[in-house]
Amino acid sequence: MKPLHLIHRLGRYGLVGGVAAAVHYGALISLSVIIPAWLANPLAFLLASLVGYLGHALLTFREETGGQQFARRWLMLQYGVNLNLSVCGLLPLVLPGTASDLWRNLTLVFTPTLLNAVIWSRAAQFTARRRRRQSGSPRFHADDFGLAETVDEAILDLIRCGRLHSTSLLVGGASAETAVAAWRQLNPPVPLCLHLCLTEGPPQPDCPDLPASFGQLLLASWIPHQRRRLRPQLRRAIQRQIHRYTALTGITDIHLDGHQHIHLVPIVLECLLEHPQIRWMRTTAEPLPTGLPLGALGPAVRDGGLLKWGVLQLLTAVAKPALHRKGVQTNRHFAGVLFTGRMVGAQLSAAERCLSNEDLLLAHPAMGGNHQQLSHQGFPLSAGFFSSPWRQWEWEALRTRAPHG
Repeated sequence: MKPLHLIHRLGRYGLVGGVAAAVHYGALISLSVIIPAWLANPLAFLLASLVGYLGHALLTFREETGGQQFARRWLMLQYGVNLNLSVCGLLPLVLPGTASDLWRNLTLVFTPTLLNAVIWSRAAQFTARRRRRQSGSPRFHADDFGLAETVDEAILDLIRCGRLHSTSLLVGGASAETAVAAWRQLNPPVPLCLHLCLTEGPPQPDCPDLPASFGQLLLASWIPHQRRRLRPQLRRAIQRQIHRYTALTGITDIHLDGHQHIHLVPIVLECLLEHPQIRWMRTTAEPLPTGLPLGALGPAVRDGGLLKWGVLQLLTAVAKPALHRKGVQTNRHFAGVLFTGRMVGAQLSAAERCLSNEDLLLAHPAMGGNHQQLSHQGFPLSAGFFSSPWRQWEWEALRTRAPHG
């Protein structure tokens, strides 16, 4: 930041802070007439916090915010931190010394100021990042291409309508060959990924422990004897799917993601990074959406989306450095775990607002139909998932939004 700009920023910060302090003092004097001081002070400080919340967004950090308000969480954070540390007197209680000690008084005076400077600066940075994300639409992506004709029809329809950027081919699906044939007819064809599947699919004689659940493979990543048993099977299963993907599509520089994000499990990721033809791999660094009604968050908690989000955030944090060391590219941000299977309405809009045109938004659309036959084909989890009316609702929600640029 240039010196002149810094001086202007400090001046604006001081002006807003001075107005907030005046509001705090005036409200405290007025309220103390009718209510006890222990109650008047927090209420007066709340009014001052509102002044700071608006003033710093609209004036002090206007270059970052563009005149937008900070997210309300920053007001709650600023008020809660200051209320507990200074307004309610915790600092005077924990700091030793007397009221005449200079260092103690300076600490009491400047701690809230420094805390606020940090909090509002972070709020400004958050708002600036959100504005940049809102400057373009994310890439819309659909998984499970090749699983069933009703899935393929929905994905192809959305591609032709300009609502999807890319899709992932599940090479073990019943309709994989016809899906690839239809993909070749697209003009132009959209990017295609290999959708690695280790949690479902027909059993293979040389892989007796596969398919395995996400939890089983995650646990095996840290149990030595399980790792020794599973790694050869995983290598064979991965090599088989890479070979079939290349045979079907002719693509040798592979972009890859995983059915149920299984590619991010450490033992699976280690095996994948042995393949130099894998040039890109999906990660799931998903920002928490803002502006959602509380009711929309309920299903994310009830259906386990929040738990999956937390687990995959950790796995992504571990995976990204490993991908970087191997020269494997990845997406920056992502949405599609927190509201898995329910990317419609407010959830879809909120997820899209959190992403930019460098990011990836995942959906699982399908047309209506009977998907119970998937169980007999080795995909019992997908049978239940795609039998839900949400699959058609996702297709309709994507179809009715504006085309991507």
